[in-house]
Amino acid sequence: MEPGEQKLAIIEAARAGDPQALERLLRLCQPDIRRYAQRNCLISDVDDAVQEALLILARKFSTVRATAAFSGWLFSIVRRECRRLGRRAFDFDPYDEEAVDRWLGNRDNDALRRELVDALESLPADYRDVLLLRDFEELTIAEIAERMGTTVPATKSRLHRARTMAREYLLAG
Repeated sequence: MEPGEQKLAIIEAARAGDPQALERLLRLCQPDIRRYAQRNCLISDVDDAVQEALLILARKFSTVRATAAFSGWLFSIVRRECRRLGRRAFDFDPYDEEAVDRWLGNRDNDALRRELVDALESLPADYRDVLLLRDFEELTIAEIAERMGTTVPATKSRLHRARTMAREYLLAG
């Protein structure tokens, strides 16, 4: 059996719930994760990123829906961990959770509703529409893209910008 086929067999066995297969998969993936982290993290964060990615892989492996999506899923975890660790190293958090908690603590439900409506109304129509379709109608990105006549990447970008703009509006007030 070739290495690629062997890895696919291990992934399938792990997806079927075999704990030894999951352990073999973690050992097999560690060198790839480390190489990716070395290219995407600060050198001081590589070990932490590898460890966190392996922990996330072990805990959330069952959420991978297709074997073919495994590598992309795994590398997105490592990339996210590198970014998180980098933000922490530079004491930069674009989503200051303490500010959000303070903001929420100072408002009752009626005030929150009014401010959310104001934030939504402040958005350009395309951004407001994509945000409403995703967060209120709970459509998938692909469904939103089809409905709005845009590509999936454009829809993701628009949704990200809409959420960022709404958050900035709410926290500025």
